[in-house]
Amino acid sequence: MSPSSARSARRPPTAPRIGKAALAPAVLPDHELEEEAEFARLEFANFDLSGRDAVLVEFDRCRFVGTTFNGTRCDRTRWVDCRFDSCDLANLSAESSGLVRVEVSGSRATGVRWRSGVLRDVVINGCKLDLSAFHGTRFERVRFEGCNLTQADFMDADLTGGVEFVDCDLTRARFSQARMAGAVLTRCVLDGIQGVTSLRGAVIDPTDLVSLSYALAQALGIVIATDDGATR
Repeated sequence: MSPSSARSARRPPTAPRIGKAALAPAVLPDHELEEEAEFARLEFANFDLSGRDAVLVEFDRCRFVGTTFNGTRCDRTRWVDCRFDSCDLANLSAESSGLVRVEVSGSRATGVRWRSGVLRDVVINGCKLDLSAFHGTRFERVRFEGCNLTQADFMDADLTGGVEFVDCDLTRARFSQARMAGAVLTRCVLDGIQGVTSLRGAVIDPTDLVSLSYALAQALGIVIATDDGATR
């Protein structure tokens, strides 16, 4: 199955259901990030929520514009029907958390920790996600497009629910023990990926096969000879 036919056979991620009505502006201290806080129909514009420690938070139909969550701990938190634009999510800890009908664009999420979580109906576009950790996370109808995912950790993740990587840099990403049947990778950089044998059942763009072949050869202990007699 080609990447294009695989894409046409799957249902795309459902967009956030925020509606057309204007969102109320969030203000501090009324909308401070605290344990078990609940936020609905709010716009967090240029908010600095960095360095917070709050678990079991609920965000429903919210938009984040230029918001900073740098170094914040939001484990066991849910974002439902939300949008993130140009946000700083670097080193955010959101373990055992969920994104449902969420779009993230133009944001920085270096080192984000999203282990043992759920991403359902999510689009992540033009984001920096290097060194991110999705160990044990379940993905359902998720699309990564134009993202930097170098050294991202998808170890033991479940990507069988309809996942696409399009124009992404997956250099040295880890897929050990991941389930990837049906996942689609199109025009991605796959140099040095780890756990290449876990890509069984994935759909790969033909242009990606050269870089993937070196990772596969290394995993199988195959030595590749070059024209000048050198090996790699």
